[in-house]
Amino acid sequence: MISSSEMTEPTTAQAPETVTAVATETEMSRERDGEEEEKIRRQKKLEEALEAKSLRRIISAYLNYPEAAEEDLKKWERSYRKLSPAHKALVPHYALKFERLKRCISTNSYFIFNMLQAFEPPIDLSQDLDGYEDSNLDCAPHEKYVLDERHDSSCQPALTNNCAHEEESKSLHDSELQRMNASDPPPKNHSEDTRNHDERYDCDGDHLNHDHGNASLSSHDWLDPSLQTHVPLVDVDKVRCIIRNIVRDWAAEGQRERDQCYKPILDELDSLFPDRQKKSTPPSCLVPGAGLGRLALEISCLGFISQGNEFSYYMMICSSFILNYAQVPGEWTIYPWIHSNCNSLSDNDQLRPVSIPDIHPASAGITEGFSMCGGDFVEVYNESCQAGMWDAVVTCFFIDTAHNIIEYIETISKILKDGGVWINLGPLLYHFADTYGHDNEMSVELSLEDVKRVASQYGFEIEKERTIETTYTTNPRSMMQNRYYAAFWTMRKKCAIMT
Repeated sequence: MISSSEMTEPTTAQAPETVTAVATETEMSRERDGEEEEKIRRQKKLEEALEAKSLRRIISAYLNYPEAAEEDLKKWERSYRKLSPAHKALVPHYALKFERLKRCISTNSYFIFNMLQAFEPPIDLSQDLDGYEDSNLDCAPHEKYVLDERHDSSCQPALTNNCAHEEESKSLHDSELQRMNASDPPPKNHSEDTRNHDERYDCDGDHLNHDHGNASLSSHDWLDPSLQTHVPLVDVDKVRCIIRNIVRDWAAEGQRERDQCYKPILDELDSLFPDRQKKSTPPSCLVPGAGLGRLALEISCLGFISQGNEFSYYMMICSSFILNYAQVPGEWTIYPWIHSNCNSLSDNDQLRPVSIPDIHPASAGITEGFSMCGGDFVEVYNESCQAGMWDAVVTCFFIDTAHNIIEYIETISKILKDGGVWINLGPLLYHFADTYGHDNEMSVELSLEDVKRVASQYGFEIEKERTIETTYTTNPRSMMQNRYYAAFWTMRKKCAIMT
């Protein structure tokens, strides 16, 4: 007969080994968790450093504008000096034209510097990549941050299909909305204005709202040489494209293009939501690829809760300045057409001034809830909280900016309510087509027929469809006019087939 002590002895003898094994496994699990947390922390720090690097480069591109423009001018002057005296005598006004160009460059630079002084970076620009460059983290600088120049394909030389792809930051989409108070007095001097910016801004009632932060402009002395770096000329070309985009969105001269591109969209929204003013909550409309914000603002003025989404910091810096800081119509003067001597009817056409903005955004009659959100469209709006949130999605010259247009269509379907509408206008000039030097660059380039077929698989049914002839950031007085035969449609989301 076995005693009770004999029965329990084997169990008692094994207990310390079992406890030790469990403790060792727990310690290993904790160690793995700690390593994973450290990897995530380092990944986040790398992304922040990459974003800071990209934003510094974009700011430097703006700051390099005067020097690059003056270099172009010097090149033109050198060519003129090589003319024989007899040939110079045939164009005696050229010396005066060069002096006028210098003043135009100075005026554009003045606008740019005031715009930058109003910009409050949403991240710490002092971050660098030291200690991260050689790490084995998943996010490599030249994978996630080599991005396309949205909307700017039309700024490329004519008859080319090359699209510039440079490092550009994905704007943070979790930042606080930028608010401003319409009752705040206008600044006495733009260069001394001390206001805080973020990459989102919204409105309250019929007025845009600012929230004056504690940061002062003196903390961002953009003219400090230590904050400036030389950037490739292709970066400065993007600044010139922004200047032309300002005309499209915020000048009287751009009204014709806005009538071609924005008016059909606004008319369609107006007809699709006839009773919106009677509802307690206005319908919501998202505008991906909002650029400088005019279309999103016009939709807000129609009585929609409108949100523009923009990926490019080049665009966001400028749109924030115009939407939040413009005090009166025609406050600023720019010279958008001075950067090329080609296809000009006259010097006066090339050097003509353009006043901006053509309206005062804060007095335009916007609907409460108007906002601009910075970030990659798919990354921001694939969040679960966005599913089925929008009554309408409007895309204008946007869907061809995708690496994978199917992913865009899928996201639009996901965020629309059942019965919601997708209004699109634009071409299919895929921004990553014919990309050289990036072997891993993805570019899915569907025909219009295939785009509509894919959309049907995500529950969309075409209600209206036609072609609209339009231009994009084109000088209306130029001898060369690039025209698009843009697809315009209204699709309604039914029940999605694909999941």
